[in-house]
Amino acid sequence: MRQFAGTPLPAMTFADPAGNSLDLGAQDGPVLINLWATWCAPCVVEMPQLDALAAELEGEVRVITVSQDLRGAEAVTPFFAEKGFSRLEPWLDPETSLSAQFTPEGALPLTILFDAQGREVLRVAGGYEWDSPEAIALIRESLATK
Repeated sequence: MRQFAGTPLPAMTFADPAGNSLDLGAQDGPVLINLWATWCAPCVVEMPQLDALAAELEGEVRVITVSQDLRGAEAVTPFFAEKGFSRLEPWLDPETSLSAQFTPEGALPLTILFDAQGREVLRVAGGYEWDSPEAIALIRESLATK
């Protein structure tokens, strides 16, 4: 979970279906990045949990989900419409540049926590129960460790 500790938050920019852009390198606080895809069953299970986590940790950690769907908005927009997430935003990475950097083997989901200085402090490969008290405690503990 911590073998990549210290890895910097990549300075990559992503867009959402509306054309808004997100500069990962310009985040001004802790960030939890989740790489996911609509075709990935464990990813789909995690998304409502990540939405709940974002609500629970609002003001402490920004939860950013970045779709690795090659079809981009064509796949993600209906998925978000169906699920009605209140906190998650539909960031798109149809070129899968984040996967290429963090999981060259393409394993999803992959969730990485970066501290306020943009350094990786925690990485979870595979499905995890993100809205559980254990997950919330793990995130808070990871950010408190310096």
